[in-house]
Amino acid sequence: MGGRLSYDGAVLCAPVTVPYERFSRETAHHWTARAMRGLAEATGWRAEDFDGFCFASFTAAPDTAVGMIQHLGLSPRWLDHIPTGGASGVMALRRAARAVQSGDADIVACVAADTNHIDSFRQTLAGFSRFSQDAVYPYGFGGPNATFALITDAYMRAYGVTREDFGKLCVAQRDNARSNPFALQRGELTLDAYLRARPICDPIHLYDCVMPCAGAEAFIVTTPEIAAKRGLPAARILSTIERHNAFPDEPEQLRGGWAVDVGELWSMAGIGPKEVDTLQVYDDYPVIVAMQIEDLGFCPKGEVAHYIRATRFGIDGDLPLNTNGGQLSAGQAGAAGGFQNVTEALRQITGQPLGAAVPDAQIATISGFGLVNYDRGVCTGAAVLEACA
Repeated sequence: MGGRLSYDGAVLCAPVTVPYERFSRETAHHWTARAMRGLAEATGWRAEDFDGFCFASFTAAPDTAVGMIQHLGLSPRWLDHIPTGGASGVMALRRAARAVQSGDADIVACVAADTNHIDSFRQTLAGFSRFSQDAVYPYGFGGPNATFALITDAYMRAYGVTREDFGKLCVAQRDNARSNPFALQRGELTLDAYLRARPICDPIHLYDCVMPCAGAEAFIVTTPEIAAKRGLPAARILSTIERHNAFPDEPEQLRGGWAVDVGELWSMAGIGPKEVDTLQVYDDYPVIVAMQIEDLGFCPKGEVAHYIRATRFGIDGDLPLNTNGGQLSAGQAGAAGGFQNVTEALRQITGQPLGAAVPDAQIATISGFGLVNYDRGVCTGAAVLEACA
């Protein structure tokens, strides 16, 4: 029940995206440094002004946040390293906001960065988890495509969702990406092209899969007074939730941890899903987008197929979804994919979009999903943000 303490006294500002590259010879440290430079240029702050640092990365190893602050020449009085992948952005803003509220830090740089060498993805999978090494890889099974094929197949059978429904989500996100200059995939995607794309791991086809890339995302959590003094457009946190290893006894993942705490999310925010202007969710595969739409309360469980068919997800639609294109079109820069939804939400509601703007956007919901082992994602989180007046 302690999670219901408000987040008054903490705001988000200064969203930074370091433009993605399909492959990079540089290290994660390079991408992190570029993100920090972006924060400094956006705010006018110097390295010594950042007294908090929150970090997420898959490819910075053997360094954690500790090695990274030494590399960057930072000397924070508050430090955190978040290993939750696609859920890391929501968890970073939660932890940083509590640090600012308590006075443990005044200006927290939240950064996620990863490189993508030719062999990065294989190396990441090789050391992804002890569970995978002991119970999955010895049997010739592994990697996200196979795991999400199982999840997608079970979900489609349970709720009557079709490939056409998933295709509508992917096509809408590609349409949204076309105005984002940083999106790696901006070419037109039709539903017919989506349906005809080559199979990867049935029922997963090509356009159901994200494109791994290199890049970085960052934002700052500070006090409203500090942000206002710098003239930085900011957003306040209406509510957040976080849950790990939810429903472990269910044989198939048809829901995530959001379903445990969704009542608290909206109760704390003091609003409901219908008052949300834009939804930014983690989207490594469209089945997880659909799952979040349900579990966050935008439609009843089991009715997502009807909801998708009845809803327009474009920037000027009924529920603007992943308005920068999401990872499915912008690219997945490792752990930065878990921050991309935060920076895009912040941009949209503070009037700083990379591309087209959601009309009159003031309230955004963000959702994250990360660390997928054999059969399910373990970490989930969500937040509701509102633009400061």
